[in-house]
Amino acid sequence: MSEQPAFKQCAAFCLAQSFDISALAKLISETTLIRIIKGALLIEDNHSWTVVFSYGAVVHWNVSAEQQSKLHQLLLNNAENPLLAVEEDNFTFELDCPSTRIVEDHIEIESSAPILLFSLSQGMAQSIKLASFETNAITTINNTNYIPKSLAEDGRIKLSRHKIAKIRGQLFLTKSDIILNYDLLDTPDFFWEYPEYEDYYSITAKYLEIAPRTRVLSKKLETIHELFEMLADEQKHRHSSILELIIIGLIAFEIVMTLYDKVF
Repeated sequence: MSEQPAFKQCAAFCLAQSFDISALAKLISETTLIRIIKGALLIEDNHSWTVVFSYGAVVHWNVSAEQQSKLHQLLLNNAENPLLAVEEDNFTFELDCPSTRIVEDHIEIESSAPILLFSLSQGMAQSIKLASFETNAITTINNTNYIPKSLAEDGRIKLSRHKIAKIRGQLFLTKSDIILNYDLLDTPDFFWEYPEYEDYYSITAKYLEIAPRTRVLSKKLETIHELFEMLADEQKHRHSSILELIIIGLIAFEIVMTLYDKVF
């Protein structure tokens, strides 16, 4: 009875908001063969490949855990805003198959051409970056889900103006970070120059459900926007209430002074 062949490992990580690709290229090129393709870094080393994307994602093909750890440390040393919770996705793969497809997190690939692996990596990197956006959105919503409850039960939000301002700032940061990077979830520009490889990208993008997940993320952003607007209205209400109290106080003071002047 023949033994089942050992499959190679593939892993995708989102480590930071962004990487300095130029600095990384200078450091890594001293010891390893690299290629810069449309702002991404393709590293080849003894039948293993790593693709580093400027938006903080990295995909490893047949790279040992030890090598991954060493490279991650180098990436983080040249990263902006490293993530507190690293996003990770794992697959197995085999080369020289009749066709390219993904079944139950196992990738069958028709060749080991670096550009083909790069094309597949595009969808995997987008997916893991999308996972980071999803985590941020869910965390923000969970951390603020008491606000609508408080408003429904008491008619107002039991928070100081300073606390409300901080929460609005956090909501704005989460929303702006995702929206400013939303174009990362579109079909990469790489395929305008290499349209013959777009089908490989489509295989990963479809399997990892990037389009429907992006639509769901959009709905979560709408929820964050509604919370933001709710807090903004609460701040305006409190500000106007304070102004009303000040005006009432001034009127009362003027009445008292007028009565005092007439009586005495």
